Amino acid sequence: MDERAPSAGAAAGPNRPSAEDLIDRVARGDQAAFAALYDRFAGSVLGVIERVVRNPAYAEEVAQEVLLEVWQKAPRYAEARGSAQSWVLTIAHRRAVDRVRSEQAAQQRDQREQVLAERPYDEVSEATVARLEQERVRHCLGSLTDLQRQSVTMAYYTGYTYREVAELLHTPLGTVKTRLRDGLIRLRDCLGVAR
Repeated sequence: MDERAPSAGAAAGPNRPSAEDLIDRVARGDQAAFAALYDRFAGSVLGVIERVVRNPAYAEEVAQEVLLEVWQKAPRYAEARGSAQSWVLTIAHRRAVDRVRSEQAAQQRDQREQVLAERPYDEVSEATVARLEQERVRHCLGSLTDLQRQSVTMAYYTGYTYREVAELLHTPLGTVKTRLRDGLIRLRDCLGVAR
């Protein structure tokens, strides 16, 4: 960015179109008008962004994004809502604040991940919890009828399909499905799993 660009507030002269005229021309796709607008506002845009972002490399990146946004959104500019300078600098300020928030969120996310990564893994605790859960499931399986337990075990622990369970038990498929449904309902109630 050229820091020697004329100030954004420089008045339009007989040979110099106003910023509002330039934006109107940019809205119609006039690249020369965009170049003039860029030259007029680049320094001010960068200044606003640097005050918020406080990182020169990020500020230049955000300034480029802002000027691209001005090019893309020029048709939306409404002179009745404010000057072209205020519109451009408002976009610059918003983008700069967004960048700061984004960087802060990324830092917080990284810190949370680091805390989680540093948290010690307690194998004994994990094994104990797993063993207790297995005991609960075994206890609840014991509360099923023999036919329900046999069907559930074959379908969920051995990996047979409902049809295979029916064939192995020489039982109609509908009967096996009913046993499985009833058995799973009883397991759910026994384990205290919410519906």
